[in-house]
Amino acid sequence: MINNRKQMRYAYIRVSTQMQTSEGQRYEIENWCRQRNWSIDKWVVETVSGMSGLDKRTLGKTLQKMKEGDVLVCTELSRLGRNMMMVMSILNFCSQKGIAVFSIKDGFELSDTINSKIIAFAFSLAAEIERNLISQRTKEALSARKEAGVQLGRPKGKTEQQKRFEEMLPSILEARSRGVPYKLLAEKAGIHRNTLYRYLKAIKKVEKTEK
Repeated sequence: MINNRKQMRYAYIRVSTQMQTSEGQRYEIENWCRQRNWSIDKWVVETVSGMSGLDKRTLGKTLQKMKEGDVLVCTELSRLGRNMMMVMSILNFCSQKGIAVFSIKDGFELSDTINSKIIAFAFSLAAEIERNLISQRTKEALSARKEAGVQLGRPKGKTEQQKRFEEMLPSILEARSRGVPYKLLAEKAGIHRNTLYRYLKAIKKVEKTEK
């Protein structure tokens, strides 16, 4: 019997609880689809850490509902999960179920071929290494500030802006590495853009002094 079921195209967007917004990812997906005369049948947007189990995420429920021949579009593979093994397990699930995956920034298309699986592994590994490097740079920056005599934590008299900035610093650095504008970061942090820029500039000065 010939299956005349219509192919369903899903767009997946994941944002963190603090620093990311969905607008940028949605714009990239819409622009990418426009170039291919595609339309998205269902948008899946969730605010959750990529470390959360797939069974606890909307993505997991969506993948269970998707059928063979359906398409999943995301801006980058790291949106699917926060570590290599999680991303690989999701790609493997999609491959076995016959779901095509398109990752825009990575320029990657998952199909049932060994080459696509090898490429998926390489991209996932690169994303993991990048996150580890960001985490390491953040720790080094905070350590350099401490050695330079800059008090960390929540000392008495510190402004709420400074407290909020220090709490969100790892997320801010990660978001900046992905090109998120200062304006959006400042809005999320609840401080003025110039203030955020000044704080980040001060950290960079400390890093250069320590080198």
